[in-house]
Amino acid sequence: MSGSASTFSVTILEKEYQVACPEDQQAELLLSARHLDEQMRAIRSTGKVIGLERIAVMAALNISHELLQARNGVTSSDTSGSNTGEKKSGKTGGAKAETATNAIDPADAASLSGLNAKLDEALHQLRQLEIG
Repeated sequence: MSGSASTFSVTILEKEYQVACPEDQQAELLLSARHLDEQMRAIRSTGKVIGLERIAVMAALNISHELLQARNGVTSSDTSGSNTGEKKSGKTGGAKAETATNAIDPADAASLSGLNAKLDEALHQLRQLEIG
């Protein structure tokens, strides 16, 4: 990574977070935060998911699903509906999520596992921020 790490502020659902990021990746960080904020707002607006932690988990699942579709070459025309905030037998996106999951190779599974670990850590830190 080139560029020195600095701390930048991002706002997600009216909450400000300080994130360490290399200066040359600040634009990507801001785009990522904006995308996450939009996903979380869309989920919150459905009224089906209550609580910041649950909204964050649903947004993470939706974004992971999008990533897996992109990696598997699924185009947006192949996915005609949005799975934002849907809950079908404990899964987002119903059969679409199952199809993407069945097509995961071991490298993708490892990446997804790493993303889940990062999500768990972020949620743990969020709880500490809310309690403190």
